Amino acid sequence: MFNQRAVKKEGYPGEQTAVPEVVRRSRYPCRLSMYSDAPDVEVSIEEFETFALDRLQVLRAIEDAQLRAKGEDDMRKRVSEALEKHMPSHTNRSKLPPRQLVGERRKDHVSHFILRLAFSRTEELRGWFLRYECALLKHRFQNADLAEKQELLSSAQLRLAHLSPVDRGAKLGSASSFYAQQEQLFEVDFERVLDLVGRSQVVLRAGRAFVPQSEVATLLIHEFRHTLTQALSVCAKALPQMGEDERLLPVLQNLSNQTARSEYQSTGAAGAVTAESVVGLSDSFPLCMQHLHSQLARDHHLRHGGRMQLGLFLKGIGLGLQDALVFWRRAFSAMTDDQFQKGYAYNIRHNYGMEGKRADYTPYSCHRVIMSNPPGPGDHHGCPFRHFSSERLRAALHKDSLPDPEVREVADLAQAGHYQVACTRHLELRLLHRRQNNQPQPDADIRLSAVTSPNQYFDLCLGCTKPAPPAAGADTASTAAILSGAPKAAAAIH
Repeated sequence: MFNQRAVKKEGYPGEQTAVPEVVRRSRYPCRLSMYSDAPDVEVSIEEFETFALDRLQVLRAIEDAQLRAKGEDDMRKRVSEALEKHMPSHTNRSKLPPRQLVGERRKDHVSHFILRLAFSRTEELRGWFLRYECALLKHRFQNADLAEKQELLSSAQLRLAHLSPVDRGAKLGSASSFYAQQEQLFEVDFERVLDLVGRSQVVLRAGRAFVPQSEVATLLIHEFRHTLTQALSVCAKALPQMGEDERLLPVLQNLSNQTARSEYQSTGAAGAVTAESVVGLSDSFPLCMQHLHSQLARDHHLRHGGRMQLGLFLKGIGLGLQDALVFWRRAFSAMTDDQFQKGYAYNIRHNYGMEGKRADYTPYSCHRVIMSNPPGPGDHHGCPFRHFSSERLRAALHKDSLPDPEVREVADLAQAGHYQVACTRHLELRLLHRRQNNQPQPDADIRLSAVTSPNQYFDLCLGCTKPAPPAAGADTASTAAILSGAPKAAAAIH
């Protein structure tokens, strides 16, 4: 699909003619694409990485906008700005040179397939890529002109059954008043428009949904999601064949490691963590881990879900296997040594890759903590911002000495379903209060991109808590300077 030799300069026939005609006869006549055909072009290694990184910046900007934006208009603005910065794509009506127009579309096409390879390694990565590629196509389609929309719909071959005025009355009856009289309707299987069904924006009859032309983008995205899901599965099977390519495989792995949903790579900010030092470090734990740690100290026991979540988190911050065994044995003080060895020591060694299939398990991401099995009676795992009641969450936030307005702000974000944003805001407020205590004239606020891993939260919180080497002419370093000293943590923030 890709050739690693330097790209050859392509000649475009009739470069002195009108731009639309020149572009129309190129490989990329339209700036919107369903990416159905793999690119048959030569790219250099430098282009390979640059194209992919720029597209990754756009996808991460979409993710951040969905979490942070204050409404649809703000989200569209954020995504448009990211596209203009990293992957501009102009219409055929623009007055740009044809080579530039085709170059923009070539970059868009190639970068999609590079990331398709990079993000096919695991189900979690495939899900992340699929989600935000669909969001990107939806954004572009909504902002395209009529001619571009029609061209993309034609190329997508959606197999739509148009509903004539006569059929409309026969099939819908009185429900036809649900739609505007002049609006065209298409009849499709309801599974293709589940989000419209969930929002009660279509009429259902015998398993068929009647979709107005204004919502045809939903059908387009459904088709794109379906074909891309299949394509990612094919890539996942083909990826092992690239194992011997020492040029491309490291690049692909590096790309997937930079996404928010990939495994977070700890900075080792805590240094060598021992069983004795865990208590002192717990002040920098995120709320989910503070809760697990406090319940463990109170009950001298945690169920399996809590042990996995807390145990892998502690492993991620630097607690080694032998210290982990000591830590958990002391925590489970109500049982005998024999009970601990038979019931729990094996699972601890298993998490460190020393038993069973010897897999090196990694800490849970926020996505996994939020989306995995919810806690039941007697369980303490999960995300407090999702699984706590409003009253219980507010009580937990008050323990961090946050004033009532800030507690309400964080709790309202959680109640609105913005769990990671609420957790991030909790961290921002904690850091702000610590900085206000250390600086006579602190900045007005701290703003971070959304936290995506409990271990990332810990690294950022600890990095801003530990004293930094004093700068020349200053007693303390700023928070920004401290954060800049943790490049891996910053790189993982989307």
